[in-house]
Amino acid sequence: MERPFDQQLGALRKNLIQMASTVEMAIANAVKSLIERNSELAYVVVQNDEQVDALELEIDKQCIDLLALRQPLANDLRFITSAIKIINNLERMGDLAVNIAERVIPLNQEPQLKPLIDIPRMATITQTMVKDSIDAFVNRDAERARSVYERDSTVDALNDQIFRELLTYMMEDPVNITRAVHLILISRHLERIADHSTNIAEEVVYIVKAKVVKHRSHSIDK
Repeated sequence: MERPFDQQLGALRKNLIQMASTVEMAIANAVKSLIERNSELAYVVVQNDEQVDALELEIDKQCIDLLALRQPLANDLRFITSAIKIINNLERMGDLAVNIAERVIPLNQEPQLKPLIDIPRMATITQTMVKDSIDAFVNRDAERARSVYERDSTVDALNDQIFRELLTYMMEDPVNITRAVHLILISRHLERIADHSTNIAEEVVYIVKAKVVKHRSHSIDK
């Protein structure tokens, strides 16, 4: 028969997966609202942020209760303490998806500044990082986690490239400044989402291998 502690851990894991799925959808919809110039979808992203916040509070309470009442050891302790950090990263990713959507709404009221090429590419990489970090967590897959933070430098480079290009547009004509700033901030928000995915991947390595890779060169011993 399953122990009450195992049931509580299972409920915690289920809520974490639900929160991650909700955040993934928010990011996907925010990006889609930009590419398709769909303001209605952007409003949906903003309105649904309350779901993410509610899940964060519920999971945080579950973690505190487990730590206080069950006094877990070893693997279970690492899982619960990492879960607290993971939901914090997920909540920030949800906020960043909202920030993107809030930039999309005024952008869609103006003519498109330029064809979107690098931002969709950056968004695709970022979204795969989000998905893979969550899959790595669910499957306790340290190798997949490593693949997440190995992609972070690519996103950083694209963010820099997008900034330089849009800066040129602003220097050429002041009328471009507002739209360019919105796009620069969208790019920045995507870059931050990638950073939070990296943070989750680092927590996965800690859960699986009891190895801290934060602030170190990202390597995983076989």
